This record gives sequence, structure tokens and C-alpha cells, in this order.
Amino acid sequence: MVQPKTSKKARLTTLHKPRGATRGSGSMIVFTPTTTRRGKKAYKEVDATSYYQSSDEEEHTLRRKVPIVPTHSTQAPGMPASECFHHSKCTSCHQADASIRCLSCFGNHSWCGPCAVDAHSSLPFHQVQQWNGRFYEGIALKELGFSLNLGHNGKVCPASGNGGAEWSSDQFVIVDSAGIFTHSVKWCGCNGALVENKHLQLLQCGLFPASITKPQTAFTFRVLDEFLVDALECKTSASSFYMKLKRLTNNAFPDSLPDRYRELMRVSRMWRDLCNRKRAGFGHDTNMGLNTGALALFCPACPQPGINLPDKWEEKYNDDVIALRYVVDGNFTAQHMKMKKPEEDVSLADGLAYMVENEPYQAHISSALDSKERSTCQNHRAVNDANIVKSNLRATGIGATACARHGCFVPHSVVDFYKGEQQKNMDYSICQAVSYHSTGVQKALVIYDIACQWYTNFRKRVESYNGLSLPKDLEIIPAIGKFHLSAHKPSCFPQYSLMFIKGAGHIDGEVLETLWSSFNKISPSARSMSLSHRQELYDDHMRDSNWKKLVGLVKALLKKYKTALNGIKMTEGPYQDLCTSLDLDQLECWMKDAEKADIERGEELDLYSLQINKAPTLLEMRLNIMGEKASLSMGQGSLSWLVEGISIEDAQDALRAEIRGLPSNPTVLQKMAIAEKRQHLSAKITKFHQSAFPFLAGMDYVEMASLANDDSEFCLEENRADSEDENQQNSGYGAEEEIYSEDDSEAVEECPENHPLVMPSSMEVSFKSELGLRSLIKEELQLRIGQANDCLEQLRTHLGQKAILYRMNIRSSTSVRTDTRSKQEIHRTTLKINRDIRSYHRARKALKSLGANQDVLQKYQDIQQADLRLSKDITEENRFGQSSDVLPWFWRIEGHSGQSDMWNIEFLRVSWLKARARYTRWKEELEMVRHEMFWITLWFKHQEEEWEKRSKNSQEPGHVAYAEKQKDLWQRFRQKAENTFGKEMLVTM
Repeated sequence: MVQPKTSKKARLTTLHKPRGATRGSGSMIVFTPTTTRRGKKAYKEVDATSYYQSSDEEEHTLRRKVPIVPTHSTQAPGMPASECFHHSKCTSCHQADASIRCLSCFGNHSWCGPCAVDAHSSLPFHQVQQWNGRFYEGIALKELGFSLNLGHNGKVCPASGNGGAEWSSDQFVIVDSAGIFTHSVKWCGCNGALVENKHLQLLQCGLFPASITKPQTAFTFRVLDEFLVDALECKTSASSFYMKLKRLTNNAFPDSLPDRYRELMRVSRMWRDLCNRKRAGFGHDTNMGLNTGALALFCPACPQPGINLPDKWEEKYNDDVIALRYVVDGNFTAQHMKMKKPEEDVSLADGLAYMVENEPYQAHISSALDSKERSTCQNHRAVNDANIVKSNLRATGIGATACARHGCFVPHSVVDFYKGEQQKNMDYSICQAVSYHSTGVQKALVIYDIACQWYTNFRKRVESYNGLSLPKDLEIIPAIGKFHLSAHKPSCFPQYSLMFIKGAGHIDGEVLETLWSSFNKISPSARSMSLSHRQELYDDHMRDSNWKKLVGLVKALLKKYKTALNGIKMTEGPYQDLCTSLDLDQLECWMKDAEKADIERGEELDLYSLQINKAPTLLEMRLNIMGEKASLSMGQGSLSWLVEGISIEDAQDALRAEIRGLPSNPTVLQKMAIAEKRQHLSAKITKFHQSAFPFLAGMDYVEMASLANDDSEFCLEENRADSEDENQQNSGYGAEEEIYSEDDSEAVEECPENHPLVMPSSMEVSFKSELGLRSLIKEELQLRIGQANDCLEQLRTHLGQKAILYRMNIRSSTSVRTDTRSKQEIHRTTLKINRDIRSYHRARKALKSLGANQDVLQKYQDIQQADLRLSKDITEENRFGQSSDVLPWFWRIEGHSGQSDMWNIEFLRVSWLKARARYTRWKEELEMVRHEMFWITLWFKHQEEEWEKRSKNSQEPGHVAYAEKQKDLWQRFRQKAENTFGKEMLVTM
């Protein structure tokens, strides 16, 4: 062997400061330990090429490969040493020169051409390279003389000499997960082999032919499995996957490779269908009928008679436990374009999985009438846009039904939309879903976003349909998901809230919304597919979604069990506290009402809403006073005068708010607008004071009135101008300083918006007694109560609007533009809230000045900023975590005077009913989870027994082996569930 030569540029470097990184050209260097003359340890740099040529180097040599960043070369840093050298002799025969290496084989091998072919006789899909004297370049095994022999484990067929050209293919393309290869294929020509059966030889070797008659392309089973998993998990399209294979094979010139994209599309469909049929047992039960949904996988934890329920289950469970719980929703991202040649479409599994069979569904759509009704609840887009047509689309979306507790798609229940979300589409989906494995089930909970509209005439529509029906004696209970419920009218809350449905447990009814996100990723690819291909694609992804739910179901049920225990712990205490603090007779009466509502439902559920009279408004108070005066033959002048005074106060407040909202440097037009409004307001104030002369006995009334003063805490939002230029926005009261004159120290008081109004409530006590204004004080006192009621009613309304804006607009905003508009709308609502509070404070201040008794002042309390934070409790009645909630006082304000006891009783009644409902739902949830733990083990056992039967009835060794494999799979699932659940599982045998 040649001894290693020391590099001419080798030098000594110290241990702590090697400087070998200064070499250029991207070469590799090795540092070997040595000792200097002074005894210091150092490293000597040796050329990597010469260093690695010898295996006789001293064993104690410290070999450290240090990649050098190239300075004048395009070669990548960190290139392996094999790029810079190669073995001189073949590592197999040790005679011929080595010129071939394999990038796929493990280790550093170098072969001659014949040895490389021999080493890859069973490895036809490895990527090899050949040394051309300068570098390694890719080369096909075919060019080295490799032939792919079929039928004899890679060996040449003994009968190969008898065949002709038909027994060999020189340009046979094979697609593997490692790349795209072109091989010379030699077919087996033994006795009995037929030219027509070439595809069978390929299948026996793990190759799926692209055609049956004269195959010239095949796909390995491995690449088809990899594409299937990539498509399901990564949502990879066939085009992207095949481009990846082309780049793995030749990243620089991918177009030089054969294009087999269409073949991949066709073969992957057949492969997917064969896998699904095999897993469903069709390979063993060849006489099995192709029923709708036969290739689908459903939820193991949902009750299914004859599958995962014990014998005589009707005697062991009540209807609330054995009930169907489904959620229905549409997805308008899953569109489908019109096909150019629909007659050429070929279906492999129409109606056998999750999407409904096409022909019966089309017959239903053509015979059913379109519903023309408009939404009677809120402005629901699903109802109003049901009949919108898009001419370029065959389908505008899909509608699906899934189990509400676990999120598994129901087989044969996914339908296409041809316009909007029409009721006839969803009726077909729901009828198919409630008929799936539901023999003997008496109750079905159907959760739908617009259930209040859909269920009104549902049974009448089903009776009018041809070929569509519901199971006999099945009771359907409509409900609305918790998120969508806040967008409905208040009357929908008690009737469709999941919190008030007996047997619902603790579910949100929005699980389909979480499933659509993954389907939206494949919708662009499916949009232009053929009808059958799109149907099979969605079926496959829904099956995979259900499979992933099944795999994680044991862990999910255990988590639900712990959550239910915690929920009971959180809700039991407040419920029991309410029970012990209430009167027993009242409690018994409320309990009977609640039990009646659980059974009869409908309008009986309105007992969960507050039944209280609305407080009298300012207008009603005025009418009452006018009625009293008419009965006493008294004039109406003072009443009109007082109402006008309250109106002027509101106008003054509005003008002050407008001034606060001006920018720091208002424009001339803005100043002119303020001046005109001041002039108009000043005229009204002058006229008001002139009208006051008959009621104040000619006294100098202006000096008696006090100056208006706004609460600065509820004026801060108005100090921000609406201008988009933040440099012009006011951060304080600069606008007022600009508007008000600086020459007069009393300018603020002289401005009409700050001018004091003379009314009984603005006078000192001495003046009131001196003038004898007892009747006038009584009138204003009643009017101020009406004003306070009006303000509180408006405050409640605006707080609810703000909460809905936050929920529906801010959280769902998808762009800066919509987010900005939503914030501006919320800002305007906040200004209204501040206006309501300021007006209420003026009314309360007037009540105190007028000498209102303590009961009135206790009823109309002061409003603090903290009282405005709980508006969400009104718009989200059925949210979790209300067990200890206390609403602000103005949400509990009673109506007419003398009804405080009635209000307290009513508020306690509703609070107790809701606390009972929350506690009951959590108890139902715990019981349901424990039942589901048992049902899932029975489902696994059922699958295990089915495959055991197939194993016993099979004759072919391969069939027996696969059946035993599947049996073992479900047995392991069952054992895992039983070991995980243990005593928590509620066994009912």
C-alpha cells in the first residue's frame, strides 16, 4: 500500500487555536497529534486525500474531518470525502478498477460494473453513480447491464431462451418512493405462464401495473402506501407528490424523466379502493353484499345495537342513554366544478363509504321542492342564501353529519349542495344518518346551526319526499351549538340550548367546525377532479379522520372522565348551596316545573328565562302624570316644561361630547358646525327659561341653578378623534381649549352646553321651600325615575351589542380592513354606553336633590366601571363556568315599584334552574363516559370476533394470515381499553 504523503502546505498549529480553516478550494483536511520541540502538544495538518488512501495509519491517530468553506469553488461545504477520492479496486472482486458507487446502500462501497449489477440483483431501486474521471455522475442500472427478472427471486428464468420479444421489455418504467426508474424487465416464461398474465407477475413482485393488457409502467406497493399516507396526513396532491419523486431522481433536469402523473392518479384510486375493501373484509367474504356505507369506519363509542351493546340492552338502558347524538353542518369550501365529459367518469365506490350514493340522491333533489322561506329568527345566511346559484359550479359545497360526542363522520350521510344550504339537502343527510345502525333507538339529538328554522316543518317535508323516511317511533330533539346560539334571538336560548336538554351531557355541538379545517386543505385539489374521484377522495379523508379518532379514543375518554369529575365538583357546591337557602315549598314547585319542561320541552322551556315586567320608561311616566292631572283637572304646562328641560340636558351632553371628540386643531368647518349648534341650543335654553317664569314666581331663577358636570371616567373614549391621522387625534381636552375662548375666564360657563338649567332638581333646598314647589318636585321625581329606567334599558342593550361585536367581528376578523371597521363600530357603541351612563348619573343626581327616599336610591345605585365587564354573561347564557356568577345590579333591576320581592324570587328561580341544569348535565356526562368506556370494548371485541370467523372460514394461507393479523390488532385495542379504564368503566351485562 502507498504510504500517506504529507501535504506540502501542512503546518503545525496549537491545540487551542487550529488555523486549518484558511485553506481554499473546499478540500478536506485532517489534524494528527504531534509534539513540538518544546514539548507542547500540537496538530499537524495532513491532506485528507492522501491520508485516507492508507489503512495502515497508526491507530492512535486522531482523525478529525474539518470541512473547509470554499473560497473559489461552487462545491458545497461539508462535502463527504468520497467526493474527493474513490477506491482504486472493486470492494467485491478486488481485481477490477472500482468506478461505481451507490447512494442508497449503507457504507462506503465501490464496485466495478458487473459486481455493482450483481450486488443490486434484489435492489433495483437504488441510485448508483459512476466515476467519469472527474466526478461521480448518475447512471441507471440498466446501462450497466442490469435486468429485472420476474418470477424467480431476481434470478434469470430457466425458460427464458424459449421466449421472444414479448417476454422482455427494454423501457419499463417503475415508480418507487426512492425515485423514477427505467429498467429492462424480463418476464417469467415457465410452463403455464401467459402473455396475458404479465400484470399478475408484477403484482406477485410487489409492483402494481398501470394497465392490464400490455403494462409498460408499474408502481411499487411502497410508493402507493407512501402517497396514501402523504395525501391523508400532509394533504399532498398527486401532482406535488410526483414532482417530489422527479426531483429526488434528477433535481436539475426533472423534465427528462418520463411523466406518469396520470397513471399515478388512476393507480392510486384503485390501490385505495382495494385497501379499503381488504380492511372491510371483502377479500374474505366474497359474497358480502355492497350495502351503503359498507366500506366506512364509524365511532366505536356511540351506541350501535347489534354491534357494541349487550344483549337485551332495551331493558338495561333508558332512552336518554341510548340516544343518537349527531351534529350537522355545511362546508362551502368543498366546491366542485362542472365536468367537461361526465359520461367518461368511472366510479369505484359510489355510496359505499361516507358520501351518499349519487343516483338516489339526484332523484331526491329533482323531486323535492325548493324552500322559499326567509329566516324568522335572525338574519341567518344559511337560510336566506339557500337558493343562490353559481353557474360555474356543479356543487357549491358539502353537508355532513357526525357524532356530536366524538366527531366521527356518519357513513352514507355526506351530501353535495347545488345552490345554498337548502333544507332538502340536509334532510337527506339527517335521514340517512339516523337510519344507520339505529334499530330500536327511540331518541335522536340533532344539533344544527339553524335548528329553529330547520325543524319547524321537518317531518312534513320528510313525508312529502319520495324514498325518504325516518325510523319508526324515533323522537328527534333539535338543538343549536353553543357558539352559534349567541347569534339567535333570545327566545331560542331556552328552547335550543344544550344546557337545558335532558340526556345531552356536556357537549358544545361544534365538533364539525374543527373537522372542516383539514378538509379545506384538500378542497382546491378536489375542486377540479371528476365526480367519482372527488367522492373517493373525501371518503378516504373522512375514513382517515374517523380512524385517528378511533386510535385516540381511549385517551380521549379518560380525559373526558376526569373533566366530568371536575365539572361535578365545580357545579355541585353552588347548586346545593342554593337548595339549602331556598324555601322548600318553592323548591318543590320549581322542581316539578323543571321535570315537566324536561319531558314536554317546547314552550315549557321558557321557564329558564326571566319572567318579569319591564320598568316604566320616561314616556310612560309622562303619560301616567298626564292621566293623573287630567283626572284632577290640572294643567299640563309644568309637565311639558320639565320634559323639555330633560331634553335640553341631553342636547347639552351631546354637544359637550362632540366637542371632546374634535381633534386638537379643529378645522374651520368644524368650528362653524359647533357655533351653529351652540346658537340653536342657546335659543332653546332662552325659551326654556322664559317658560319657567310662571312656575318660579318671578324670582331670579338663573342664579339658583347649579352648573352641569360630567363624570370624566365616562368621557375618556370621546377624547379620541375619529381621524385616521393619529397626529391630529386629541389625547386630552385640547379641542375644548381651542373651541372655548381664552379671553374670558368664564367662557366655559357662558357656553350654552355648560349653561345651568333651572329646574327643581338644580335648586338649593332653601329655594325649593321658599317657592313651594312640592307638586313640581313630585312631577320631576317621577320623570327622573322614568329617565333612569330608559338609560338602564339602553345601557343593557348597548352592552349586549358590544359583547356580540367582540364575539362575532373581532374574533372572526380575517383582515386588517375588517378588523379596523369592527373596532370603529365597537368604539361607536362604547360612546353610546358612556352617554347612557352620563344621562343615568344626571337622573340619579336629580333624584338625590329632589329628596327621593332611601328605597329609590337603593334601587338606582351608582354605576362603576367594573359593572360594565360582565355583558358576555347575557349573550352567552349556556357557557361553562357560571356556577358562581353574580350579575351587576342593573341587570337585576325590577320593574314597577313594590315588586322587589317578586324580582328576587324570580331571579333566584332562574339561578336555581340554571345551576340545576349545569349540575345535571355534568352528572349525565360522567355516566355517559363510563358507559362509552364499556361500549368501546364491546366494539373492539365485535371486530375481533368478526375476523376470527373470517380466519376460520378462509382456505388460502394469505387470507388466514391477514385475518389473524386483524384479529390481533383489535384484540390489542380491546386489551388497552380494558387496562386503561379499569374500575371507571361501567359494565352492564
